[in-house]
Amino acid sequence: VPVARLNELAAALPAQPDTPWTLCVLMGDDLQADARRLADFEAEHRGRFTADVVELRASDVERIALAGRTFGDNRGVAVYVELPYVDDPRELLVAVKQAGLRAKVRTGGVTGDAFPTAAQLARFIARCAAAGVPFKATAGLHHPLRGEHRLTYRPDAPSATMFGFLNVFIAAAMANSGVAEGELVDVLEERDAAAFTFTERELRWRERSIPLARIQQTREALATAFGSCSFREPVDELQELARP
Repeated sequence: VPVARLNELAAALPAQPDTPWTLCVLMGDDLQADARRLADFEAEHRGRFTADVVELRASDVERIALAGRTFGDNRGVAVYVELPYVDDPRELLVAVKQAGLRAKVRTGGVTGDAFPTAAQLARFIARCAAAGVPFKATAGLHHPLRGEHRLTYRPDAPSATMFGFLNVFIAAAMANSGVAEGELVDVLEERDAAAFTFTERELRWRERSIPLARIQQTREALATAFGSCSFREPVDELQELARP
């Protein structure tokens, strides 16, 4: 929910919930003013809403440092900083790490030019693994595997090559296991479901294998989440892949 629309949300949900709604709140340009707005909102609606995630955009180390100072004392909130992927994010990720925050990468959108290349996304994942920075991915991850899909749900919508969320998480696990960046590109480009094998002990992608403990560590400390405007579609398609 954008911080500017929190009161609109409260007005749309007048009933007292059995448990508070947990929110991911999107910050605007003025971080300190928006942080005060969020604090006032939570104080006014205590028991109804609580924010456990805050997201913001930053393209320089100064804004990242400001985010750390603004939200660093609130240990109950995970703060994700959306970083640009066109250039090498190494310096920005160092700043994110120093500020005690997390990273976010945009993996798509409603136009074809909103998607990073596989090389750009592989670099981002590799840099996060090297810096020890947890990240989430957002947008364009409706489907488990890489493929051609419509950009919106309109029947006449144009199509583009989308990343699969399965590819992204497996690439992160590979990066967390020390696999070279170039090979991560191949994982992100993989379209064949048969190339992935899951057992109770490990995940295999072609000739590579990752033990369960490494996957768990990756999910806890590196690739934490992905965002999608679809609720059922990702789950249904993943279950479809599991059918013999």
